[in-house]
Amino acid sequence: MSVMFNNDPFITAQVVDLVLRERESSLSPREWKHRLAGYGYAIKETEHGEVVETLPHRVEVAVLPAEQSA
Repeated sequence: MSVMFNNDPFITAQVVDLVLRERESSLSPREWKHRLAGYGYAIKETEHGEVVETLPHRVEVAVLPAEQSA
């Protein structure tokens, strides 16, 4: 069982926005995850989708919306 990092929806929305902007800017999933690590975040694959976690403590921040296919 994990604990959510922050209950402030504004901060959570800012983190999700950062993560999604980095995904758009990255050329591959590997680069995206590397860039996020530089900000102190990681992506965990779960049965509920991709979850943003803090590094190094692996505290869940938010569930990402499903990736949009163009």
